[in-house]
Amino acid sequence: MKEYPSTHIRNVAVVGHGGSGKTSLVDALAFVAGSSKRHGRIKEGSALTDYSPDEIERGYSINLALAHAEWEGVKINLVDTPGYLDFAGDAMAGVYAADASLIVLGASAGVETGTEKVWEYSRTCEHEAIFFVSMMDKEHADFSKVYGQIRERLTPKAIPVEIPIGAGPQHRGIINLISKTALIYKPGTKTGEYDEQPIPKELQAEYEKYESDLIETVASTDDSLVERYLEGKEISHEELVTAMRAAMKRRELFPILCGAAELTYGTRALLSEIVELVPPPADNHPVVAEKWGSADKLEIPERDDAPFTALVFKTVSEPHVGDVSLFRIFSGSVKNGQEVYNAARSAPEKLNHLSVAQGKEKLEVDVLHAGDIGVIAKLRDTHTNDTLCTHATPVVLPRIPLPEPIIHVAIEAKERGDEDKINIGLAKITEEDPTFHWEFNADVRQTWIYGLGERHLEVTLNRLARKFGVHATMTKPRIPYRETIRGKGEGQGRHKKQTGGRGQFGDCWIRMAPLPRGGGYVFEDGIVGGSIPSKYIPAVDRGIQEAAVRGILAGCPVVDFKVELFDGSYHTVDSNEMSFKLAGILAFRNVSPNCKPVLLEPLVDLEVMTPEEYLGAVMGDLSARRGQILGSEPEGTTLKLKAVVPEAELYKYATQLHSLTQGRGTYRRKFKGYAEMPPEAAAKVIEEHQKEKKEKEEEG
Repeated sequence: MKEYPSTHIRNVAVVGHGGSGKTSLVDALAFVAGSSKRHGRIKEGSALTDYSPDEIERGYSINLALAHAEWEGVKINLVDTPGYLDFAGDAMAGVYAADASLIVLGASAGVETGTEKVWEYSRTCEHEAIFFVSMMDKEHADFSKVYGQIRERLTPKAIPVEIPIGAGPQHRGIINLISKTALIYKPGTKTGEYDEQPIPKELQAEYEKYESDLIETVASTDDSLVERYLEGKEISHEELVTAMRAAMKRRELFPILCGAAELTYGTRALLSEIVELVPPPADNHPVVAEKWGSADKLEIPERDDAPFTALVFKTVSEPHVGDVSLFRIFSGSVKNGQEVYNAARSAPEKLNHLSVAQGKEKLEVDVLHAGDIGVIAKLRDTHTNDTLCTHATPVVLPRIPLPEPIIHVAIEAKERGDEDKINIGLAKITEEDPTFHWEFNADVRQTWIYGLGERHLEVTLNRLARKFGVHATMTKPRIPYRETIRGKGEGQGRHKKQTGGRGQFGDCWIRMAPLPRGGGYVFEDGIVGGSIPSKYIPAVDRGIQEAAVRGILAGCPVVDFKVELFDGSYHTVDSNEMSFKLAGILAFRNVSPNCKPVLLEPLVDLEVMTPEEYLGAVMGDLSARRGQILGSEPEGTTLKLKAVVPEAELYKYATQLHSLTQGRGTYRRKFKGYAEMPPEAAAKVIEEHQKEKKEKEEEG
């Protein structure tokens, strides 16, 4: 593999909605450039960057993957990202690892939910961005429609620098508005070859309109060009490109290109535009890192003569290899076999077999320079979002703000005895995918898995089965209800048992009263005069707590109450700690039903982002879920609706929201606390508990 200095590197995240043609475009770019020897196809399972069994089986990207194209002496690192929101973590990681975004749109579908999301990622990172309208050869392809959607839904600063010649089966070339030529593709071309021809007469008027719009738009971003444009003077190709590059850096202009990746149409022009318009890493603003062990900040310039600093933006577990770390160098250079340092974990790491990725292939290199993207296997203590640096300059780079899980389900092993294997597998998958979480919920005795959507969780369970040989099924998670009391009461718990020898005796009187929400449990020793010896009082406390865990109404833990132990009696021979613990249990069971017990349910603070036209449907759905609407406010191009909703009503909410908003709605959730359940809803939970209890008794 040839060595590339920072000035000859471009880093591009290829992003867009699922099915927009990203992976096909990455495959075509690498093949046309000669960096990949085979032009793969998604339908055939041979695409360069969709190589995992899950991706081949499903026909869409699930994981972030790397490729590169060498063009005009420049190495273009292509970060192919998933398009579906279920895998948004990898899309965000890809954008943060790159310097520019190549936003791909299907010529038939146009701007979709995923397009809007990745545009937000690009905007957050202040990326320069290029739009590419792909699949111009497909039925119903409509460049002008997609152009209008980009300007309306994403940015009015987008402007075509190419327009297609023909659409659908008639697509045969493009007109470059800067070079003022028509590129007609050679019939049967495998690598996007074309002939330069004069602009067809039937497209002359359309060309002149788009060309005028382009020159006016570019000139308006440069004071020195505005006057010349208004005076009617010609602006040269070099001046246009220079002004475009500067405007893109300020995010004042976003060029639109087009083509058909599967036919390799438009790929050569796109490669040239990336080289010409996307800046090398050295042109970026320095990254601000934090000195490890202090609050001091340090600017990291992307130069070879600066100390080595890199961020691991993705970890992948590969068969027969183990963990493979994908990293972006932000400063300095690194050699094969060099020892580096993970300051946050106080761990030295040796970079053996330093490589770059071309799909699933790894090409070993001797050195990588500032701004490049590399791959290394078998790092011992380094994971996603960790910084690699030097011992002399220990720093930590800003972490990628990966999205938090929004849905959860329970899982059960299909075969008994597989629970430990499942836990080991889930822990390993969490290292690969930080947007996936899992836990064993002791309250409901279920294993819960958390993710960004149903598709995300399905893929995770498939991965669990394939990599670890254990099969699990998804089930509805039980709700961790709580119980409490609203009234006061007092009564006795008396345990007496005579078995012929030494007996058992414990007797206690307690008062119960409610505490404010969040008050927990309070035990007060009110014994006066030694009616219960002090050594037995903790046993009464333990008995009450044990009984409280088993609940009053529906077998749920009782919270937010106070108990006062105020009287009792004992036997000098038959009393012991166990007898008083049992007395405490009986006292709770006798008194608590008379203290107006109620059921509490967990509540969730919900923030739903939706286009305004779907607001009414979303509000109606939340109201039907017993949600309390708190209000709405603008957030970017959408409205943010705030509500408090019972946890029990949010099962598979992501699917419903997707349906209500045509895939454009998203949401965030956070646990709020517990509140008393309405009597009707509580009655259903209590009835279900009694039914389950009866079934268990009959089985036993």
